[in-house]
Amino acid sequence: MDNSIKINKKQSYSLLIRLISVAIPVVVAILFRVRIDYELPIFLPPIYATINAVTASLLVIALIAIKSGKIKLHERLMKSCIALSLVFLVMYIAYHMTTDPTEFGNNSTTDTIKYLYFFILISHILLSIALIPLVLISFVRAFQKEFVNHKKIARITFPIWLYVTITGVVVYVMISPFYT
Repeated sequence: MDNSIKINKKQSYSLLIRLISVAIPVVVAILFRVRIDYELPIFLPPIYATINAVTASLLVIALIAIKSGKIKLHERLMKSCIALSLVFLVMYIAYHMTTDPTEFGNNSTTDTIKYLYFFILISHILLSIALIPLVLISFVRAFQKEFVNHKKIARITFPIWLYVTITGVVVYVMISPFYT
């Protein structure tokens, strides 16, 4: 492939990554303000917390796979993690569009626990936003077989993605007693 086509593809991917990385948080923020009067047939938070737990597990297994030289397994696991993250996002949006927000805590919840919860929640949200371009860049670099560059960005992406998935479960466990 000649260099001008390669550069054009890189620029196209770069633009697409930027657009998606901005669009997802903006669309989610807008949709959080939309209320649909509809009762979901199933309570989604434990399901998407489970999706986060499965994703965290698959991320670790994918890391072990690549360190063991099992490239195809790693690739399939990472694609599964991306798919699970998309399923999570759809369920998360659906839940928040159809359900009033749940307030954390009650009269017996200490300030320390509240501060801890909000620290975890805010770091989870901010890092999940930062994670979008990291995952996309990591994926595109692997797709383009730029494995040296893929490895460099994956070393940043992996711990953040793992943190986001684990804290997603922690946030659910902490707020679950307050669901009505």
